[in-house]
Amino acid sequence: MFHEILGFPLIVIWLIAGGLFFTLRLGFVNITMFRHGISAAFGKYDNPNDPGQISHFQALCSAVSATVGLGNIAGVAIAITIGGPGAIIWMMIAGFMGMSLKFAEVTLGQKYRTIDADGKVSGGAFNYLEKGLADLNYAKLGKFLAVFFAFACIGASFGSGNLFQANQSVSILLDTFAGFEEIKTAVAIALAAFVGAIIIGGIKRIGAFAAKVVPFMAIIYILACLVVLFTHASAIPAAVMTMFSSAFGLEAAAGGIIGAIVAGFQRATFSNEAGIGSAPIAHSAAKTKEPVREGCVALLEPFLDTIIICFMTGIVITVTGVYINPEANVDGVILTSRAFSTVIWWFPYVLSVCVLLFALSTMITWAYYGEIAWQYLFGRKLLHVYHLAFVLVTFAGGVMSDIMLIVDFADLLLFMMAIPNLIALYMLSPLIRRELAAYRKKLDAGKFDKKKIITK
Repeated sequence: MFHEILGFPLIVIWLIAGGLFFTLRLGFVNITMFRHGISAAFGKYDNPNDPGQISHFQALCSAVSATVGLGNIAGVAIAITIGGPGAIIWMMIAGFMGMSLKFAEVTLGQKYRTIDADGKVSGGAFNYLEKGLADLNYAKLGKFLAVFFAFACIGASFGSGNLFQANQSVSILLDTFAGFEEIKTAVAIALAAFVGAIIIGGIKRIGAFAAKVVPFMAIIYILACLVVLFTHASAIPAAVMTMFSSAFGLEAAAGGIIGAIVAGFQRATFSNEAGIGSAPIAHSAAKTKEPVREGCVALLEPFLDTIIICFMTGIVITVTGVYINPEANVDGVILTSRAFSTVIWWFPYVLSVCVLLFALSTMITWAYYGEIAWQYLFGRKLLHVYHLAFVLVTFAGGVMSDIMLIVDFADLLLFMMAIPNLIALYMLSPLIRRELAAYRKKLDAGKFDKKKIITK
């Protein structure tokens, strides 16, 4: 679908280069600021008087609810189907470099956000594309890229943020529960109606919903994975060896190592969205005066999403060996379900609940992303048209059956966001580096100690 160089799609090269550049340019910020990001996420530096609408933790959960979705379950299965178990190792590498990209884009998103008289926050890549590049005397280029990004964001909210999620959640419900096939249309309608009821509440309702649902669903899913791994404990070393040999040898499917790298990076980006520019929209609403602090919180996302949850899914599929059976590869999420069913027959029911929660959280957060992009382009007028379109796409995704067509469509729309976003990140990288250096200097001097934070 994308133009290639030596078998690598250009968009994959674009994302690899971006992740490597910012990891090196920012002095491995994904390692050096990792612990600080955890402290900030859990409220160590929270100040209720800071500008914003939601806490650091709620912002993290809102953004994670968009990334921790079916890309972690169905997407991993698709990566293994296309690139072999080695694709999971490349997903981990992509996730590690993606932490630096997330830091960079969220820091800029916070720095260039706007807050209206009512305290409502508006932020995202279109803000730093327009304002940031204007500061560099590239106002016309910035405006063009911002508009391009906004349209791409709306498209991606329909594709990766909705169509894929709805399709896979309905698919596993039909596969798991007897009799659901006869009421497929009704299931799709019910899913669309629930999504519609949530998205009209805005970021505060989404943040509250995500803060409750995301930790709960992640814990359930990880525990289920651990049960499978405990049952197959003796096979784990061989499975890990298979993953590494597939990642760096000729055993990888679909063209050897290139197939594994491409599948790994594409599915990792689909899952954690690093470099896409979506996360700054949610993180811009966080209560803080320090853009870098929210960037540190954001770098936790690819770690949680890809390095932990995607790896858990990958090792479960590999250790159970279900990917070897070609008949199980028809549908991504069904392959993962088959892996769970090798341990306890009712585990697919647990997975169905997880899938539904993952999908719902992703859809409602992406609906918010698309809403902010719509407002950037058209203001609040006709916003109900976007909401209606989003609900209709949810229904359409639920009744569609061609998963690879949906994946290709979703990838195209999502990766289009990365083009203008990374251009802005590269051009504003000196600013990001200066902001990081200044923040670390104040942090090392103890200026952010809790006793020094005014909370009157």
